[in-house]
Amino acid sequence: MAFRTLSAKAAADLDRELMSSGGFSIDQLMELAGLSVSQAVYRLHPPSKGPKVLIACGPGNNGGDGLVAARHLYHYKYQPSVYYPKQPKNELYQRLTIQLKDLGIPFVTDFHAALKETHQVVDAIFGFSFTGTVREPFPAVIQALKETTLPVLSVDAPSSWDIENGPPEDGPGKGFHPDALISLTAPKPLVQHFSGRHFIGGRFVSPKIAEKYELDLPEYTGVDQVVEVDAKTGEKL
Repeated sequence: MAFRTLSAKAAADLDRELMSSGGFSIDQLMELAGLSVSQAVYRLHPPSKGPKVLIACGPGNNGGDGLVAARHLYHYKYQPSVYYPKQPKNELYQRLTIQLKDLGIPFVTDFHAALKETHQVVDAIFGFSFTGTVREPFPAVIQALKETTLPVLSVDAPSSWDIENGPPEDGPGKGFHPDALISLTAPKPLVQHFSGRHFIGGRFVSPKIAEKYELDLPEYTGVDQVVEVDAKTGEKL
């Protein structure tokens, strides 16, 4: 039986509740999400298999998760680089950017050139709130992600996928199936169309919130912030 998922509307409602009655700030949630992403990267492709990781960041919270992940990956002895072409003026994202620059993490402007120099890629462009069409400069980036033979980990959703219905029928994301996906807080309905390695990250949801939103949260081991589950059943691997 397929496991329960969290719709885009429910995910947005849950985030609002976490940041109101739950007492969390956006900074905290982004830090926890990015930490989970970094641990999923380590599970997939530890630095001993190739330390270079390219993180493609979009202009929203998904991109912020990628920025946080880049910082953690640096401290795991990776060599991260960041593609961040649409940098918002929001103070939070500016602070995250400063943190990476202080570590000497490079920000690249030519995604295709950077792709030739890396060992793996994190797709942190669009998350569960994505709707509409993919705008420049991201169509060519998503096309490159589709065509690369390097391992790709998508954050919360493969970029350009519809959260409810999965991969698009046309456009740059048609045929884009990343090697791995990390679902933040809980899986979204699109996982019904995903067949790669699937991780869940979000070890901060209270039992009360989990019950209200009918979440099937996995059992985390030790200090782990991620759990790998079967992409179809949701059972812990």
